[in-house]
Amino acid sequence: MAARLRKLQGDLRLSFKDLVNRVLREGLGQLEGSRQPLQPFTLETRDLGACLLPNLDNLAEVLAVAEGDDFR
Repeated sequence: MAARLRKLQGDLRLSFKDLVNRVLREGLGQLEGSRQPLQPFTLETRDLGACLLPNLDNLAEVLAVAEGDDFR
């Protein structure tokens, strides 16, 4: 990046400080001007059916149902 700035500095015959300020101004202007409105984010929902476990708070019970009583 610095090499590109130095080359541009020679081409435009500006001080490095003035060149950096110009690049920042023009770059920010392009970013602000070309900003396209964001599309709203949508999420499709899926019905997963009823929960097969009565209580998810008890991890031992969940593992026993999911992996059998031999999970330990």
